[in-house]
Amino acid sequence: MKKIGLIGGMSWESSTEYYRLINKKVKAELGGLHSAECIMYSVDFEEIEHYQKAGEWNKAGSRLAEAASSLERAGADFIVLCTNTMHKVIELIEAEVNIPILHIAEATATELKKFNIRKVGLLGTSYTMEQDFYISKIEESEIQVVTPSQSKRNKINEIIFNE
Repeated sequence: MKKIGLIGGMSWESSTEYYRLINKKVKAELGGLHSAECIMYSVDFEEIEHYQKAGEWNKAGSRLAEAASSLERAGADFIVLCTNTMHKVIELIEAEVNIPILHIAEATATELKKFNIRKVGLLGTSYTMEQDFYISKIEESEIQVVTPSQSKRNKINEIIFNE
């Protein structure tokens, strides 16, 4: 079994969901009392969110690259970034480690293709819904991505950050 490095904390609520789903899948595949071998590095989201608002994506990427390096030193075989939005800086993170980072949009596109889904709705932070870093990865697989109207995107973003 490979050891999974998880970069979490954006938000901690979603990080627990990643952890839960990974372990649920491992148990379903292997049965018994099996669970995933994981190492989680949880960042303080306040710091990351500050960088997001200020448009300081390089600083956010550097911070997450530090977390990734720590996971690699701790023995992780690959990394999962427990957030959609921070895939915006995945190249900065990849440049600092020698282990693979699973790209969530690529994994999503692979699953969509298995079910012959050619059009998908995307909900997330305004960064994820409005910028190209996530949508383009799915569209590379010839899957159309649809996002809500601007007013609805604003409301969804508000809910994500405030609720």
